[in-house]
Amino acid sequence: MSVQGRVAIITLNRPQAMNAISMQMRADLRETLEAFRRDPEIGAAVLTGSGEKAFSSGMDLREFAQINADMPVAEMKRFRWAQAEGIAAFDKPIIAAINGVAIGGGFELALLCDLVFAAESASFAFAEIKRGLMPGNGGTQRLSRRIGQARALEIILTGRSVSADEALALGIVEYVVPQAELLAKAVALAAEMAAQAPVAVRSAKAAIQRGAELSLNDGIRLEQDLAAFLYTTEDATEGPRAFLEKRAPVWRGR
Repeated sequence: MSVQGRVAIITLNRPQAMNAISMQMRADLRETLEAFRRDPEIGAAVLTGSGEKAFSSGMDLREFAQINADMPVAEMKRFRWAQAEGIAAFDKPIIAAINGVAIGGGFELALLCDLVFAAESASFAFAEIKRGLMPGNGGTQRLSRRIGQARALEIILTGRSVSADEALALGIVEYVVPQAELLAKAVALAAEMAAQAPVAVRSAKAAIQRGAELSLNDGIRLEQDLAAFLYTTEDATEGPRAFLEKRAPVWRGR
């Protein structure tokens, strides 16, 4: 991982295994995200993979087979539930920069992020069905909510690969860029978000994400509550003052 200004860059770094997600990687990712979530100097994050071949090839199947060889089904369910990556709890903007293949759990990591950049050579697949399995960390739910039930069914039940251009057309990703520009483009957008008032950014993200699970009336009520809360912050006073004084605001994050 590294930091550029107020943007944390988190890299899945197992290139020899196509950045397959091991239990140690999951633990490290959770801890890293929690540290950046609490760090007032970090305003946004970018998640990418090491190398140009793979963002992540998904779960480390060899390790998974060893761990679950004698584990009862009920315990396996509890185990998987307890091993969430932590992206869903990250309340600052997080952008995925997909530098290669995103398969299975790698695809699920991308879907957890707020926005997705993909290199022109990137591709996406849920291949679990070809191994007698299915996505088990939110893939069926997040993909269907993102692109619709019929399209999600077709992609998941065939296990086929989706190119970057098709992913853009379907709405799986927001941007497709040349490989050489991928990280810079993702970091630039993250930096633009990180430059805004921290409490306002986190509140607006919460309104959008939580509101998506509510009725329109309840979502508007949530928005009003969060907007009213922001009026009590120091940053809400600083923003208009800086505008009137024709200078850049100095955010306090409170």
